[in-house]
Amino acid sequence: MKNLRTITGIALMSILGFTSCQSEVDDVQGQKPNTNAANSTTTNNMKRTSMYDGSFDDFIDGASCSSIVLPVVATVNGVKVNLFTQFSYSQVISILGEYNNDQDSVTLQFPLKVKLSNYTEVVVNNQTEYNAILTACSSAEASGEGAISSINVNFPITILTYNLSSEQTGSIVITSEQQLYTYMSNVSSTELFSVNYPMTVTFIDGTESTVSSDAEFQAAINASLKTEATMSEAAENGKKLEMILVNGKFKVDSFVSAGVEKANDYQGFTIDFANDMSIKVVNTLSTAATGAYEVSSELDVFLKLNFSGNASFNLLNNTWKVTSFNASSISLQSKTNAAVTVVLKQI
Repeated sequence: MKNLRTITGIALMSILGFTSCQSEVDDVQGQKPNTNAANSTTTNNMKRTSMYDGSFDDFIDGASCSSIVLPVVATVNGVKVNLFTQFSYSQVISILGEYNNDQDSVTLQFPLKVKLSNYTEVVVNNQTEYNAILTACSSAEASGEGAISSINVNFPITILTYNLSSEQTGSIVITSEQQLYTYMSNVSSTELFSVNYPMTVTFIDGTESTVSSDAEFQAAINASLKTEATMSEAAENGKKLEMILVNGKFKVDSFVSAGVEKANDYQGFTIDFANDMSIKVVNTLSTAATGAYEVSSELDVFLKLNFSGNASFNLLNNTWKVTSFNASSISLQSKTNAAVTVVLKQI
């Protein structure tokens, strides 16, 4: 690759370019770091970040490399569901989320259509054919050829081009992921290109950043992948927390607000988290309060509590950041006020 760039640089410097476009391409040729060929790292990065992202329906198909083309019929936890549009997804999510300690299952009715990471659609006639797609997806991800969905390029962007055979320069305005993917998938061995930086990217957490070189783009991708890994870990921890909540009964071991410990207000009360996301608070043999809870995650795990029927427990109505947890203790911190903390202790 280095020799190719050196030879290319010498060849280009011998060409007298008089257009502004030619000057811009010359600036990134030779040993300049933003010159790219078909097999360069940036070409691969651009291709992978612009692949079709099929992760939005993973709760149905479990494959981020592809998505199911609607309409389709699925059996979700034994319930037949006709999915006509993405608005129908809420019904599937509702069934899957009804209980948090059951074994969810989704069975698809064949034949169906699948949209692949290269934006093509294929007809899948049976489970064997579909399993082949899932296997190909896993293999691509394992070999570093799968989609990078943790970062998105903000369009439009401009690509400056140079054809080694015809010694012609040009530029292409890219306005969509599919257009970018198509271009990067078809860069020929006689073509060089450079991205006309700066370019804005959006990370998986919604934040944006401006990158000014191929190296900065690579750094942004690396950072986004770390964020994605943190979010995935938080999601897994959220599932673990749900299981701990459902499988035990708890008491308020500590509740600090405005620097005052208020745990005494909760003596004798037992909190029972059910697998249907409801809460019951019992004092001796009588129900003192009821409510609902929700576990969610971003970069951290959050536990939302909503009690009714008891003034003391109403004070715990909040979205809490889970700072630590294990089978016997769960430590919480108010999402909006770090000075307000709660510790739930398993009885």
